[in-house]
Amino acid sequence: MTDEVELVSDDEGAIVVGEPAAVERFLTRFSLLTQARSFDLEKLRSAARAGAGIAHTISEVAEQSALYLKLTPESAKRLKDAGGLMPTKTKGISHVMLGETGKQSLKWLQAEDGPTALLSNPAVLSGVGGLLSQFAQQAEAQELRELLVRIDEKLDDVRRGQRDAVLARVKGAAAAIAEAATIRDHGGDPQTWWDKVNGVSETLFTVQEEALLALHALADKVEGKSKTGELKKATKQIEHDVATQIAVLARCFELQDEFRVLELDYVSAASPDSLNGHRLGVADARALRRSNVLESTTRLMAQMDSAGGIANENILLHARAAQSIVGSLNATAAVVDDFHSPLGIESTRDSLSATPWREALRDPQQRLTAGKEAGRNALIGIGIVGAFVVPLVVKNGTKPNA
Repeated sequence: MTDEVELVSDDEGAIVVGEPAAVERFLTRFSLLTQARSFDLEKLRSAARAGAGIAHTISEVAEQSALYLKLTPESAKRLKDAGGLMPTKTKGISHVMLGETGKQSLKWLQAEDGPTALLSNPAVLSGVGGLLSQFAQQAEAQELRELLVRIDEKLDDVRRGQRDAVLARVKGAAAAIAEAATIRDHGGDPQTWWDKVNGVSETLFTVQEEALLALHALADKVEGKSKTGELKKATKQIEHDVATQIAVLARCFELQDEFRVLELDYVSAASPDSLNGHRLGVADARALRRSNVLESTTRLMAQMDSAGGIANENILLHARAAQSIVGSLNATAAVVDDFHSPLGIESTRDSLSATPWREALRDPQQRLTAGKEAGRNALIGIGIVGAFVVPLVVKNGTKPNA
């Protein structure tokens, strides 16, 4: 029916399937159309090998229009408001069929499964789950490629050379993945193209782990330091070096995504009955990968935040250094957040601002901290101003009045 749409989700993304006009009306109603991307259901036809009984259903499904949504907290809430999704017998896949109750009201209510409902056949639903997993990884890989372009613009020649030296180690893996994908796209023998990439994961994982260790080493540069001058030097180096390691991680993750797409295609061709279980395993592996990244970047940013806190406690004597530290912290956070976004990791950080010099002067704790460093005898009462105020330059570049 033209007034019905089906939603299928694997918790990372969702597709809306139906007649083109109905799909567009539904997504427009919930302000999701601009976020949606075209989703090709044609590949479902390969699932017909699992049994002639589903060939007709697959053919009907493949002729429908489908748009994909990456699930964010916001889009997930809107889909829930639309009618929600119900777990199916296919583990990890949720589904709902919605009917439009009226063109004027634009309301959508849960409907009974129609004759071409994806839920009506678990074999079809499993195939859709495999496509959802592949599409999510293809979309992630594309976002990572765009990230790499942005990072390249920030790197100087030295750090670009350092990055390229590391990534040279994964060029062989990248070439094998590209060749296998080309043969697959031309309808080549699955076993032949799979043999070309079987084993490349080890190289990717090794380089990835080395980059994560490098992030840990960057975090160590500020751990335990309390002097503003030392922190300024360390945070500036981290600001410059973090993009190099993030670029290495992004390239490794991009290639892993492309490899997993091939892997799911191979399993679909060689062992279709195992596809859903394999898809779930891939999902768990991706979740673990995200967790490892988050652990390393969280530790790095925790150390940077600590440095920012120390800087903001020492504004009176070290205003310029404090501003440098805060600037490096925010620049590093921006690179990290940019990397997190394709991985579906939501940013919860706010940019840190250096405390204005005049505001710090009114803070008793700031005066006490400055007094301890400059010497109590020289900094008593309002004498603090005469001792060290005049030489300092505040954030707007003007000297404070005594």
